[in-house]
Amino acid sequence: MSTNILIPSIENRLGAWVESARRNDAEKGAVTKRKPTITLSREFGCEAYPVAEILHKLLEDKTGGSWPIMDKALLEKVSQDHNLSEKTLKELGEKAGFFDEILTSFSPTWKTEKDYYRLLCQQIISLAIAGHVILVGRGSANITQRMKNCYHFRLFASMDFKISSIALRMGISNKEAEKLIINKQKQRDMFTRDFLNKDGKDLSVYHLIFNNDKNQPEQIAATIMEYVYRNSSVNE
Repeated sequence: MSTNILIPSIENRLGAWVESARRNDAEKGAVTKRKPTITLSREFGCEAYPVAEILHKLLEDKTGGSWPIMDKALLEKVSQDHNLSEKTLKELGEKAGFFDEILTSFSPTWKTEKDYYRLLCQQIISLAIAGHVILVGRGSANITQRMKNCYHFRLFASMDFKISSIALRMGISNKEAEKLIINKQKQRDMFTRDFLNKDGKDLSVYHLIFNNDKNQPEQIAATIMEYVYRNSSVNE
């Protein structure tokens, strides 16, 4: 499944969104109502991208404007701007952090994982300020929690659903899929705790949650669009 076809000319468009949002705030005394931003979170093994792609199309048809999906493209942007490896950003939180702390004590120029994640946070906040964007994962819901223009949604599912989905998508056995799901979810929960000082299982940060077993991507995407449309002026 493609994760980057929805974001042509990312460099130009990102700069334009952020600059436009800042200029509008300056001209209107920072009282302008910002365009909405959507964050989409999921348990490992849930199928967020089908939802994001359908939601992207629904919102663009509804508003007549651009609603890019930012996940892989977010990593690309930050890695390009700061001359970093996408692999470094993608694997944040997957290695023991105490090695970073040791190396930092010997070299003031050493960058820890938290330094790299801070760069992602800055980009996420800039995108959320600009609005009309779908942020997938990367802790976006927690990072933008206090921003009034942001709407947060999460997918969960039974282990059986996640095993079947991962086994099919990755071409591995059910046993391998189950082991991978447990390990990856543990890493994600630790990441949320260590990098954001939040509980990854805290559902209070979301406006709505969806059971991936019982709701098709089309149903989830349509519900999200309707919720955001009724609670904000998405067509402004």
